[in-house]
Amino acid sequence: MSDGSDHPVLLFDGVCNLCNGVVQFIIPRDPEGRIRFAPLQSAAGKALLSGHGLPPSDLDSVVLVADGEVYRKSNAVIRVAELLGWPYRAAAVGRAVPESVRDTLYDVVAANRYDVFGRKDQCMLPDDDVSDRFLD
Repeated sequence: MSDGSDHPVLLFDGVCNLCNGVVQFIIPRDPEGRIRFAPLQSAAGKALLSGHGLPPSDLDSVVLVADGEVYRKSNAVIRVAELLGWPYRAAAVGRAVPESVRDTLYDVVAANRYDVFGRKDQCMLPDDDVSDRFLD
């Protein structure tokens, strides 16, 4: 597994079915394997959060660490879409919506994600063919 230092790293809730579905959506759309992944609950996830001044107990926000910047909530989603290229990068038009409005919508989804999409008993284990994209 990689340490992710030279790649964007997406931190996600490893037991959330919605979050795991998003990771599974991203993987084939990033064939060069630029984006790395780590569950927020993992040692790598907690270390990245702490290293960027974020509480390791915050499991309600997807976090993207890329090019020395930290993106959270809707900004993380938009930045990941940009990294995936066309047609996903068109999501950048979402920046025309005030961040407070985007993040309020994000928070509603995050608060209800387990009720709507369910949760796993443990963090997902990546398939062998993509395990190098997941941080320890």
